[in-house]
Amino acid sequence: MLRPSALPKPVRIGSALTGVAGIVALAGCTAGAGGATSAGAATYKDGTYSASGTYQTPETTETITVSITLKNDLVTNVQVTGEPRRPESQQYQSQFIGGISDVVVGKDIDQLSVSRVAGSSLTSNGFNQALDQIKSEAAK
Repeated sequence: MLRPSALPKPVRIGSALTGVAGIVALAGCTAGAGGATSAGAATYKDGTYSASGTYQTPETTETITVSITLKNDLVTNVQVTGEPRRPESQQYQSQFIGGISDVVVGKDIDQLSVSRVAGSSLTSNGFNQALDQIKSEAAK
């Protein structure tokens, strides 16, 4: 049998990474800060919550308002409204608003982090900012 020090370096690193991955997977089974417990208990109060988020474009700072309805930590409805200051922002906000429901409705709120919706990527920054505020407000 080979001693660990006699094993080639990639094998030792691979074994270490496998061990770390197992620990991380097991850590997900406990109650986390703001996350659901392993028993599946809801961590957010049911209801409808609204918040605003801002994001930077090359020309200006834009604002969107996000309204999310929660039931058992799942998003059951989402509405986004914007007040675009530039024609390009109006186009991208419209695309985002048209596609956001398909991305978030039916999902656990703790699993949401939107990066690009219907070709709009900057609007996502404002959405995620508003989402963080909503999660804080809805936390039990």
